[in-house]
Formats: sequence, C-alpha cells, structure tokens
Amino acid sequence: MRASNGLPPTPRLRQGWPWWPLLPLYPYGRRRTLVRELVPGQIWSFEQLQGVLYVAVPIRMTVARLTDGLLLYAPVAPTQELLHSLRELEARYGPVRTIVLPTSSGLEHKLPVPAMARAFPAATVWVSPCQWSFPLPLPLPWLGFPAGRTRVLFEQGLPHAEQLQWEMLGPLDLGLGTFVEVACLHRASGSLLVTDALVAISSEPPEIFSTDPTPLLFHAREQGAEPLSDGQEQRRRGWMRLVLFASYLRPSALEVRPWPEVIAGSFRPGLRAAKAYFGLYPFRWQPGWEAEFEALLGGDAHPLQVAPVLERLVFPRARTALVAWLRRLAQLPSIRQVVPAHYAAPVASTQEDLQRLADALEQRPWAPSSGSWEFLAGIDSALVRWGVVPEVPAAEPQAAGKG
Repeated sequence: MRASNGLPPTPRLRQGWPWWPLLPLYPYGRRRTLVRELVPGQIWSFEQLQGVLYVAVPIRMTVARLTDGLLLYAPVAPTQELLHSLRELEARYGPVRTIVLPTSSGLEHKLPVPAMARAFPAATVWVSPCQWSFPLPLPLPWLGFPAGRTRVLFEQGLPHAEQLQWEMLGPLDLGLGTFVEVACLHRASGSLLVTDALVAISSEPPEIFSTDPTPLLFHAREQGAEPLSDGQEQRRRGWMRLVLFASYLRPSALEVRPWPEVIAGSFRPGLRAAKAYFGLYPFRWQPGWEAEFEALLGGDAHPLQVAPVLERLVFPRARTALVAWLRRLAQLPSIRQVVPAHYAAPVASTQEDLQRLADALEQRPWAPSSGSWEFLAGIDSALVRWGVVPEVPAAEPQAAGKG
C-alpha cells in the first residue's frame, strides 16, 4: 500500500490504530506488531504492547492453520503492518476463515474484532456466550460486529470441530456482567489456546520491547530526576517492576512518594518531554523488591499461573469453577504447549502439568488479602460492599467441552 504522495507508508502510518480513543491504552494510536512462528507451519503469534500508561505487557493474537485456511484467536489491533503479515500467511496457507473472540468481558480483546472482521469480509466471526457492554447493554451489531456472519460459540455450534476442541470457563457472575473464557485445542500442533485465565511470566523482558524499551526504562529508575538510561540491566529491572505493577497494582514493596517531593524532581534538564512524563515519577521501591518478583515467578514450579489481579478481582469466589475447568483441560489429548494471550508463549505443557496446576490451586490459600495482595483485596471488598459484585456468586452451569 502506498501513501497519497506515491511513497510507501511510513512505519508510523503502517502501525496506526485509529480506534484507540474507545479504549485509551498505551501505546495509544501506534501499535507495533511482532510476528513469531511458534510451531512451524501451524501456529503464529502476533504480539503488540498494551497497558495503562507505561505499565504495558504483551497482548497476543494467535493464528492457527486449518486444513483450508487460517483461524484468528483473540484479535489485536489490525494495523496495516499486521494485515500485511496476515496476507503473507494467507498466500501460503489459504484465507482467514474464522475470527474468534474467546472472552465475554475482555475489552482489549473485543474492541479489535469489528475492524478485523471488516478486513476479512469472508470470515465467520465466533464469539463466546454472554457478551455484554457497559453502561448500556447494546446488541453486537450496534458494537460493529457483522450481523450476518457472527455466531455464538456452543449456542450456535463450534467451528472446525474436526480440527479443534473447545472448552468453556464460566459464565461467572461479575455483577455488572459475566466472565467467560473459551479455550481452544489445535489438535494438529497440540497447542492449547487460552486468553486471560492463565499466564506465564518470563524472567527477562519480552522481545516486543526491543524496538521501544521506554516503559522498561521509565520504571527502572529510582527517582524522577534520573534520565531514561538504556542498558540490559535497566531493561531487566524495569521489566521486573512493571510486572509487579501489572500483577498487584500496588505491590507491598512500593511506596508512593509525597506529591511535593514528586514535583520537586520534575521538569529538570533532559526530562522536559512527554516521553519521560516530564520527570513525574511518584514511586519509591523498598529494598528486597526483587524477591517479590522471584516469588511471583514461582521458582521451580511450572510457569503457568493465574495472574494475581484476576485471582483477587475476577476469581476470588470462583476457585471451584476455575479448578474444574483446568481439570477438563487436563483431559484433552496430545497437549504439548499452552499459548496464552498475554505475557510469554508458547509454554511447554502436558496434561500432567495442567493437572498438577489444578491440584496446587485447590490446595494453596486462595485470593489472599495480605502483603502485595492487600491493595487488590481492598478493591474487591469495596466492590462487594457497594453491591457492584456479588458476595456469593450465583451458581453457574459448567459447559462441557465439544469438538
């Protein structure tokens, strides 16, 4: 594609995402895409960054090869750059046949779907049950989903059942709406695709940060008066702190500095730019915070885990349903790796690994309220107290896997 002046589009234009104001998350209107082949000729990862301010982590669309084309699981922003890479896959493996929205509540996964559907007008769109919108309960066509080719998983069948197996978590009552996640096993590669319920956090910064490490460098500093200095040690320190932010929102090792102190260190030479937030850095990390990161990774345990922010805010009273879902996943045949929609992928996994994870979640303390969990627990308690979320969720039917 060429720009209006006859020249190829600049990277900024190719990475543009015009719908970002509907969900104003970093990096806003410019979304770089990293494409990786996870299983040769079978599974590809299309990764972008997404987060609040500089607390940004990878978000992933997984592309799976079908016998007659391609399936897109959990779409991300369809920039020109991303679509160009998809067209290259189409040229080799056939057209995009199916677009899947595997969650009912994840706005970051839902928002790109209508634009992706317009880019592939012959593809069928499948969505998880119990879709909802806030503040108004709008029908899917009003949200941009193509009315003539949008189907609901389980309720209206399952796509490519001879090649894929589907397993649903939920619906779980969140008060304002419901949480549903639909996992998909790609039989040919042994890849289990999941969305938000499971993640694996790497000890080193993901490759997606290589082109713009600014979020890592921002969090690597000890105070706002420091410039954004690049280096491997700064990147790793920034990644560790960024992960703690994303996991706990306010980890126990973090102290919020008084605003007079924050302002006094701002707008200094070298920091008078929006990229550095003009030197505004209201955080102070206490000694020993590194141990908190290592504890989050779990040491020698299998890397798959439930993200703390989901455990405490989405699943605090739904452990039984989550464990039952994991046990059903553990019964799926020939699992070789799990591909989550966030953080690291692929994660080498077997049926036994998923079974052990279910056992561990069932046996350990669930949704704690102390330490780094304290801030999340306060949010959850407030939501229950205000009647936003139910203290005792309604019993939810458990959907059997099909396909």
